[in-house]
Formats: sequence, C-alpha cells, structure tokens
Amino acid sequence: MNLPDYLVPVAWQWIANALALALLAYAVIKAPWRQLSDPALQHVFLGSIVTLMVIWSIKAGIRPGLNIHLLGATALCLMFRWQLALIALALILIGITAFGMGGWSTLGINFLIMAAIPVAFSYNVFRLVDSKLPNHLIIYIFACGFLCAGLTISMCGLSAVLALSAMQAYPPDYLFSNYLPYFILIGWSEAFVTGMAITLMTAFRPHWLATFCDQRYLTKR
Repeated sequence: MNLPDYLVPVAWQWIANALALALLAYAVIKAPWRQLSDPALQHVFLGSIVTLMVIWSIKAGIRPGLNIHLLGATALCLMFRWQLALIALALILIGITAFGMGGWSTLGINFLIMAAIPVAFSYNVFRLVDSKLPNHLIIYIFACGFLCAGLTISMCGLSAVLALSAMQAYPPDYLFSNYLPYFILIGWSEAFVTGMAITLMTAFRPHWLATFCDQRYLTKR
C-alpha cells in the first residue's frame, strides 16, 4: 500500500489515474449529500477523515511500498455509504500524500487499491448480508462490521500483491511469502477495531450509521 512513484510504470500510472478520477467523479455525483446537511454529521464526517489520516500515518513496512496500516474503509461504508466513503478515503489519501507518505503520480493506483476495492468489497458484503440474513443486531455487528473489516483489509493486501507482481516491482514469491501474510495478522486488528466502533455506535450514536435502523434491527417481531 502507499506505492511510491518509482515502483509503478508510467503506463500504469496514467490508466490508474484515469480510472480513479472517473470513479471519484461518479461517487461525487451519486453521493447522498443530504446526509451531511446536519452540522453534527458534518463534524463526524470530517472527524473520521482526520482520525483515519492519523491512523494511516502510523504504519510498518519492510521495503518501499510494502507497508501495512489499518484501513477503516468498512466503518466508513457503514457510516456514510459507499459514495461518501470513497470521497473520504480520497481526501485521506491526498492528505497523507501531501505529507510525503505517498507519490502524487501514483494517487490513482493507491486510490484503487486502498479505497475503491475495499469500499466495493465492504459495501457488497453489507448488501449481501442485508438481503440474505435475518435483521439482527449481532449479525449486523459481526458480519457487516467485524468479519467484513478483516476480510476487506486482506482483500486490499491481496490486490496490492497482485498489482506489484504484475508490475514486476518485486518477485511474486517474495510478496506472497513475506508481505501478504502480514495482512492476515493486521486483519484481526482491523476487525476488532471496526467491530468495537460499530458496536459503540449502535449503542450510543445509531444516527451516525447510515446503514443502521433501530426499528429494523432492534424491534422484536
């Protein structure tokens, strides 16, 4: 994650930047901006961006481009839905890039790996759980929060490994044996932090979760 400019071929940079820009523009057009009409939720949205920007800056790595950090994409999806989650992650990525923790030319591919793929995976897991499983608070917290967050960051790591392998930045054997396994370990941290955050919000701030409804998940039938 956070791939530097010199690891990514120029052709990949142009293609990724174009795809990222098109996807971000679509998210801006389709975003539920009315959700942020409440000043309190605006503060929550901006506070989430600042918090994750700090979390993304706390990272560990073994080689250039081979670093890991908590993601927060699943929590953003559940709080603001996929469009605003993509916009928030784009702002976070721009922020950490401005502080020298990423390359400007690789904003596109970093956005695709650390924002687009995790958000798409998280939101589709939520939709699948929402449509196929019973409306129960425990299912929402565990499946949509805890389990989904752990799988999401693992998917992010796999995407980074496949991209680096395709670009021949590092040998595939090295990536699969020395980089990818760390995402399984950090997946537990991502799952725990996200699950705890979602649990607290359902209990004390359910209106912060755009995908949660008291009547649907808490009312006995």
